[in-house]
Amino acid sequence: MRAQARQKSPRRRLQAAMLCAVLSASVAAGAAAEPVAVVLDQAKVMRIPERTSTVVVGNPLIADVSVQTGGLVVVTGKGYGVTNFIALDNRGNILLEQLLEVRGPEEHVVVVYRGVERESYSCTPKCERRITLGNSPDYFEAVLAQTGRRDGQAQGAGAGNEPRGR
Repeated sequence: MRAQARQKSPRRRLQAAMLCAVLSASVAAGAAAEPVAVVLDQAKVMRIPERTSTVVVGNPLIADVSVQTGGLVVVTGKGYGVTNFIALDNRGNILLEQLLEVRGPEEHVVVVYRGVERESYSCTPKCERRITLGNSPDYFEAVLAQTGRRDGQAQGAGAGNEPRGR
């Protein structure tokens, strides 16, 4: 038997072309849907489209966005999790929609568990107490109070060094 070459009908070619278009669009959307990773309590600079007039963050408890000149935004990680960021033009058209994923620091952090109690330390190079979401309430409050007192003393010392008028 001899193999016969089959010609594709115009309908089959159209179906194949549509399938290729759908697959390439889904691959492009998948690449764009990759979340931007931000470390908790750190900032990351992102570019936004020039025509952006409004920015929206889905959950401001997870991330905060500050618009800067020149088409830049500063994204700050506020809490663990994933939220979305949307840039709109002045007509309400979506110019950019991006997932933001806030993660904990991965380097120079030591986490100590004492049963269900959790403490975090920043070890750069000496280990010091660290305020981290998820720490035990007593530990968190003690570190937060120390940090607040230190900041208050630093601001008070700065106020005492102001030049006096004559």
